[in-house]
Amino acid sequence: MLLIKLVIDYIYMQMPFYGYRRMTKELTDVYGLPINKNTTQRYMQEMGIEAVYPKPNTSKPDIENKVYPYLLKGLKITHPNHVWSTDITYIPMIGGFMYLTAIIDWFSRYVLSWALSSTLEIDFVQEAARDALKRGKPEIMNSDQGSHYTSPKYTQILQDANVSISMDHRGRCFDNIFAERLWRTVKYECVYINEFNSPRELRNGLTEYFEFYNHRRYHQSLNYLTPAQVYYGLL
Repeated sequence: MLLIKLVIDYIYMQMPFYGYRRMTKELTDVYGLPINKNTTQRYMQEMGIEAVYPKPNTSKPDIENKVYPYLLKGLKITHPNHVWSTDITYIPMIGGFMYLTAIIDWFSRYVLSWALSSTLEIDFVQEAARDALKRGKPEIMNSDQGSHYTSPKYTQILQDANVSISMDHRGRCFDNIFAERLWRTVKYECVYINEFNSPRELRNGLTEYFEFYNHRRYHQSLNYLTPAQVYYGLL
């Protein structure tokens, strides 16, 4: 099961438009894995992924919580701490999986904080938000409409810091595009090329990778500067 989920995650990073039917076809014809459509659909639901809208199952809103308007339409991002965004993704490892959340500055691509959890309890999302706010404060924080991000336990942290809250339109996977690109980069450059056997190994590997990503990885979109050079250089 874990092997198949790892392959599903890998395929999904390349082709996020694949639903469970085409995913099943890819698994059986290309990878030779014995699986039917119902099982593929169940695995994708457990992993929290679906075609076109690549978000964990936390993207399901809690109808009792307030949903905030999307504030980024037509907005030109001009400086660090103008807009931050946050998201959650599924991270496979040998013998299990964890969930990763991160907060990224849109202008510089700098990862301000991240946190891991073996469950989808809200604590690690709160931890990442509090940790990021120790380093700076955005004018706007963008997320999806998932139950974590509409929860008063999370939104109150931002309100206390006088941060404007923005939430993606439902079904629009590109509203939070920089977070999606970050997940793709982390998985291809760190997760998929290593064999993490425990949460401790995964945590250590991600610690090293995010240090590299922020301070040593040159970005073409940043004129071959690092996120840290742009973030701290322009503050």
